[in-house]
Amino acid sequence: MNISISNIEDLPRAAAEFVAAMGDNRHFAFHAPMGAGKTTFISALCAALGSEDEASSPTFSIVNEYAVAPDAVAPGGSDKIYHFDFYRVETVEELLDMGLDDYWDSGSVCLMEWPENALGFLPDDTVDVRIEVLPDDSRMLTV
Repeated sequence: MNISISNIEDLPRAAAEFVAAMGDNRHFAFHAPMGAGKTTFISALCAALGSEDEASSPTFSIVNEYAVAPDAVAPGGSDKIYHFDFYRVETVEELLDMGLDDYWDSGSVCLMEWPENALGFLPDDTVDVRIEVLPDDSRMLTV
């Protein structure tokens, strides 16, 4: 599936398309270069999933937790979204200390930036999402 994002005003539509295609999947790994808009898209995605929390980059905390409204559309009725940013992870020990399996097994939606830094620790059912910056500065999201 491809979702075209022409500009920032397209984000709510693009996020709604993504939510409609999520099915029962809960684990998503976002691959893109620095500055491509991973955090910006994830923020729109959290809103589309029913979170009223302000989604921001968890670069220093590694994981942020966002509440989801009880009547929201998150897969499986999940009441939380976990947003990971593995950019600053430097050692396997850091990943082991996080207790990632607890997050993966929680039934909550897990959105991961820089998953390349956590290979071997991601759930088997992780869906890869790629964000490509096009020459006209638009984005193509490929699932």
